[in-house]
Amino acid sequence: MTSSNILLLLGSGAREHALAEKLTRDGATVHVLPGNAGIPNSHPEVNPLDFEAVRAFAQAHGSKLIVVGPEAPLAAGIADFFAGSDIQVFGPTRSAARLESSKVWSKEFMRRHGVATAQAWPFRSDNIAAARAKAAELGGHVVVKYDGLAAGKGVYVCSSPEEAEAAFDDLQTSYSGWFSFLLEEKLTGPEISIIGLTDGHEIKLLATSQDHKQLLAGDLGPNTGGMGAYCPVPFADDNVLAALRRDIIDPTLRGLQHEQFEFRGFLYFGIMLTPNGPKLLEYNVRLGDPEAEVLLPALDSSLLELIEATLDGTLARQGVKQRPGAFVGVVLASGGYPAPKFPTGFPITGLDNLPAGVRAFHGATTRNEDGQIVTNGGRVLVLAAHGHDLEEATACAYEACARVTFEGAYFRPDIAQRPAPVLTAAVVN
Repeated sequence: MTSSNILLLLGSGAREHALAEKLTRDGATVHVLPGNAGIPNSHPEVNPLDFEAVRAFAQAHGSKLIVVGPEAPLAAGIADFFAGSDIQVFGPTRSAARLESSKVWSKEFMRRHGVATAQAWPFRSDNIAAARAKAAELGGHVVVKYDGLAAGKGVYVCSSPEEAEAAFDDLQTSYSGWFSFLLEEKLTGPEISIIGLTDGHEIKLLATSQDHKQLLAGDLGPNTGGMGAYCPVPFADDNVLAALRRDIIDPTLRGLQHEQFEFRGFLYFGIMLTPNGPKLLEYNVRLGDPEAEVLLPALDSSLLELIEATLDGTLARQGVKQRPGAFVGVVLASGGYPAPKFPTGFPITGLDNLPAGVRAFHGATTRNEDGQIVTNGGRVLVLAAHGHDLEEATACAYEACARVTFEGAYFRPDIAQRPAPVLTAAVVN
């Protein structure tokens, strides 16, 4: 095996477990920094934000490729750190990572390059009174977004003046000191996740997917990092995808070229299909989580080859093949999540009794003194199932949820069960 097939994967969640499994299946030897109790070849002693330690590990193990899972190392500039060296990083530079790390800057990018998106107004924490006044003017139908990285929890979707006021109060409580935030008009319509690999010129899309952000059934309760996902999305046909390319994806690629970003990595488009056409809600500069846990099992092509093609400039010549059927992933979370504090350390049972066609991707697990796998965070596991169709995959995923448990375990009961939306001509034409 050549050194190009020995790679480092940064991260510790279920997304990284899915990445490690797929890349291993593609023929790579994968070392995961720091990993978790369920991911083979994990190295908890290495901090992925300590770039010198990452470099030393890569050199010691003969690795010339680093794949970055979470957003924090990208925002901190890991691609810049290794630029000019013989170690390649699959992920954008710090400047390009602002598409995710700054909601305000990202919105300005969308405006500059004609990407369809919601109206928005930037504010600072020292002028929150003006934001309150604007929210009141809009009747409280607003979305409040903390400017920086917030692990999927710095977004408040409000439907009344009271909810907007509570969002501003929580912002001030959660984020001390000076900070920026964004106030957006609240859009309506079904959401869809589009994720691809891009070299800044070409993009190769994975299957369409849909996330479930709210904690509770019926899309109620607080925002989370994601309670489940499925792919492909039945209503995202060729007409819908053509509209997304026209209004969002192609303008984004033109923007990347205009800004002269060094962008070689995953690019995520969080999109709402509004009555007035598709609108971009946000970019992420990495694979979504829990979308990755259904998209990667669905990918029939070699992810390793797609990554290498992205880095060496041959992405345009690559095709992307998907496995048949449907894929559903349900998050098994700790009781109390997404509150800042909740109990952990509970033994997990049933991992050796999964239904056929189900994978358990570890998100927040560790081992206790007795060697048992125990909970170690909020989103503990993603139970991902493959079926002939969405109904079969959903039933299989929930059968797994009935078999795997720990004290206080919680899962949302309606993943992949939203009613089929009626799309307007603005979306499908």
